[in-house]
Amino acid sequence: MDTQQRDRSFEDLVAEGASVPTEGWDFSWFEGRATEARPSWGYAVSLARRLADAEAALDIQTGGGEVLDFALGRAGRTPRRSAATEGWPPNVARASALLAPRGVVLVDAAEDAPLPFASGTFDLVSSRHPVTPHWAEIARVLAPGGTYFAQHVGPDSVFELVEFFLGPLPEEVRQARHPDRERAAAEAAGLEVVDLRAERLRVEFLDIGAVVHFLRKVVWMVPGFSAELYRPRLRALDERIRAEGSFVAHSSRHLFDVRRPKD
Repeated sequence: MDTQQRDRSFEDLVAEGASVPTEGWDFSWFEGRATEARPSWGYAVSLARRLADAEAALDIQTGGGEVLDFALGRAGRTPRRSAATEGWPPNVARASALLAPRGVVLVDAAEDAPLPFASGTFDLVSSRHPVTPHWAEIARVLAPGGTYFAQHVGPDSVFELVEFFLGPLPEEVRQARHPDRERAAAEAAGLEVVDLRAERLRVEFLDIGAVVHFLRKVVWMVPGFSAELYRPRLRALDERIRAEGSFVAHSSRHLFDVRRPKD
């Protein structure tokens, strides 16, 4: 915990973390307050290379569109047909405004709904941190020979923090996003897993305000989280961060390169 944050009160830090807007997937607010190591494969840059060669591309659960926007800018071109889906209203508006100048059609679609596109439409489908990959729908909208390229959240991701608030969780919950399970589900949908890589990465929270903002932003980590409901645990964690300098957790990420076989 740096000197600037150490001099601020618990109440002040919590109030700030509870008031910062959570729309989109721009994590720049966390600079100097939390850190997360990045996977070695560099997803956004790798996606840019795929987009440069794609004719029809779809980004699923695009969030605020920030990652897709970066990748399209790096690619230097927008595929001839380009679309994205998002279901959370604040993100829909944000992504639409950001991606429209790139020629991307933003479709308001719930994360658990069928994809609103004709079968065999896209030669590239991508996603960064989908809540749940719907493999049958991904296989359906891919053209024969098309690719699903995505970075998923893996098992036990930041569970040191989750279990600080919720207590020990069942193994079934901890392993719900295991890449081997997702590989099996992809193959059951008729897809071929060309490459699958996994890494576990260090995460540090440097002040309690960063924890509050993170749990408000990534809402599935501690369902129903609010600073008021979890104030005693937040105070205990604040004391720990002040004593130890940070709270360390570990994120889990895996990269899928999946292909629909040619007919």
